[in-house]
Amino acid sequence: MSKQTNKTVLIMNFETESKSYQAFSEIKTLHAERKIHGEQMAVVVHDPNNKINAKDFLDFTGGDKNMKGSLIGMLVGILGGPLGVLLGWMTGAIIGSTQDAKEIRDAMNVFEKTLDTIPENQTGVILIAEEENNEFINDLVNEKLGGRVVRMDESLVAHEINEAKQAEQEAQKSAKKRWFNKKED
Repeated sequence: MSKQTNKTVLIMNFETESKSYQAFSEIKTLHAERKIHGEQMAVVVHDPNNKINAKDFLDFTGGDKNMKGSLIGMLVGILGGPLGVLLGWMTGAIIGSTQDAKEIRDAMNVFEKTLDTIPENQTGVILIAEEENNEFINDLVNEKLGGRVVRMDESLVAHEINEAKQAEQEAQKSAKKRWFNKKED
């Protein structure tokens, strides 16, 4: 019987920054011991105004080593960029006035879940990994470090990031168009 593993995005939250770094370190060990197969991992902080910023990043694959082009980098980039601000404090009425309201609302699920899991002024860890057995991470996060973990399918997260990027581009085009049309009046 072949083992079926899918990539998962794990969002973890801890009471203190030191526990986030401890988890970051111990997850490296779980990867080295082949208990999980890590792909990318970052320690992130949820700054005020719903901005997520990365404090540390690791590419387990040994490839790019650059967070910017990674899935975690794109997730953090959206949450730290204009759309993240939009998700954080714009009302439904303002979002509802754009043509792409449905796309923006659909894409909010992954981002809202991330922001809800790591509350403002707290630190967490985002990990993309394949887990044959989720006990290793659960034991570390829940039992040993007193944190919590939320899992999302990596393909769903990737899809929603693409949707959000498209919605962000459309919102920018719409805003520019409205602004320049307004100036002509």
